Amino acid sequence: MRSENSADVLVVGGGITGLTLALSLHQAGIGCRVYEAAPELKHVGVGINLLPHAVREFTELGLAERLERHAVLTREMRFYNRFGQFIHAEPRGRFAGYEWPQLSIHRGDLHRVLVEAVCERLGGQAIMLGHRCDAAEQDAEGVTVRFAGQPSARGAVAIACDGIHSALRRQLHPREAPPAYTGINMWRGVTRGPRFLTGSSMVQCGWLDVGKIVVYPIGRELDAQGRQLINWTAEIRSPRNVQADWNLNGKLDDFLPTFEGFRFDWLDVPQLLRDAEIVLEYPMVDRDPLSRWTYGRVTLAGDAAHPMVPRGANGAAQGILDARTLAGCLARERDPVAALEAYEDARLNAANEVVLASRSISPDTILRVVHERTGDRPFARVEEVVTQEELAALMEKYKRVAGFERESLRHRASLVSPQEPHS
Repeated sequence: MRSENSADVLVVGGGITGLTLALSLHQAGIGCRVYEAAPELKHVGVGINLLPHAVREFTELGLAERLERHAVLTREMRFYNRFGQFIHAEPRGRFAGYEWPQLSIHRGDLHRVLVEAVCERLGGQAIMLGHRCDAAEQDAEGVTVRFAGQPSARGAVAIACDGIHSALRRQLHPREAPPAYTGINMWRGVTRGPRFLTGSSMVQCGWLDVGKIVVYPIGRELDAQGRQLINWTAEIRSPRNVQADWNLNGKLDDFLPTFEGFRFDWLDVPQLLRDAEIVLEYPMVDRDPLSRWTYGRVTLAGDAAHPMVPRGANGAAQGILDARTLAGCLARERDPVAALEAYEDARLNAANEVVLASRSISPDTILRVVHERTGDRPFARVEEVVTQEELAALMEKYKRVAGFERESLRHRASLVSPQEPHS
């Protein structure tokens, strides 16, 4: 499907998946337009991790240097119990022998880089703001997407990249239950605080039953006081099931007491939380995997297709892989309907497996194993609780499922131009 018609592909949603798809389609010589519900683009949010398989795709799009300017190249992942006792560590990204780094970056900076690249390459009219999708209608010749209070758009195919509350997913699966709350609530924030450990370490500490904290820097530059921009996520089991909105303001008093004891020689977690510049609240939710994403000329991608609990730093990466795979299928197939079917064949089972893995074998399983075996008590020697070989095996299993096992990623062909394997 190659054409200069700017409306060949209607991309519904201007988030990470939608913008990556637009750039990938442009790279493949396919015209598209992005329709975003927000009336203006606000580069908001907190931190996000881009694992090597996601960074590979951005490298192929020529964005790696721009992203690295804003990001911390994550050196290591470290695990501790809630008493501050060290459990396990492993190098990450280039420090683990990957060709691509793991990048810790502010979501707003990532979004800004993608928006600027789309406008530069596709033109200033490539992103249409204030277009909230209502529904799509299709016939033998194409698809029409209807928007609230705006003219409809016509194209060859429509791709729903409009997130966990996707209007097109709701249209295609009208009987589906709402997102399932896992019983875990999250508070996310950013704080300017002192460097900890290597200054590029990602730490997971505690466990959900007693409070779990994930902390990592997302800014390399230090301010005049020698402080670094640090992202954190606090998680606890809770009956709260607040609205699933990434920009819902949170209250420190709702979770700070759980973490008052998390004071370590390498980081004072309560002080980090108190000094936050922003606090957002979000319930840990996902949806059961679908057996089908594609209906003729309409398909789902990213969180619209497979929302998952954010426990493996992998949700955005799966949307990026969707976008790249979809662009490759549309480039190779003359029939756009066949292209969407090929995309589903390539991605549905793989993404659904990650959804399920994020519930049970994500990296923080290490913390659960230690918490349960010690009965939430300090240990004398971690080797008496769990072997390093067992912990390493848990990490490698998740990497294989999620698609970023090092050697497989190194030798995999390009998703957009897969004729030649990566060398």
